[in-house]
Amino acid sequence: MNILRLLALLAFLVAGLVVGSLNSQRILINLGVAEVVTTSGIAVVVALLAGVLLGGGLVLATTVIPLQARLRRAERAAAQSAAPAPVPPPDCGQGS
Repeated sequence: MNILRLLALLAFLVAGLVVGSLNSQRILINLGVAEVVTTSGIAVVVALLAGVLLGGGLVLATTVIPLQARLRRAERAAAQSAAPAPVPPPDCGQGS
């Protein structure tokens, strides 16, 4: 599985390098308070990376974290119901 991940990483790295090298026109990005001069290839790759990170963060915040909390609650409830009932201490024969 690790070799598959490494191959996927290398494929995306090569794709990013190809996009960056084929799109070498200079562009000016105006952010309101600052201006960034870059190439169109770098702008495309950064925009794609930002989209992946924002999308992953949204999925994490709206799906994964609530499901993990629900799983923790379910495991806690299952552990409590599976735990044996506490046994009262035996009567030592000392009268009351």
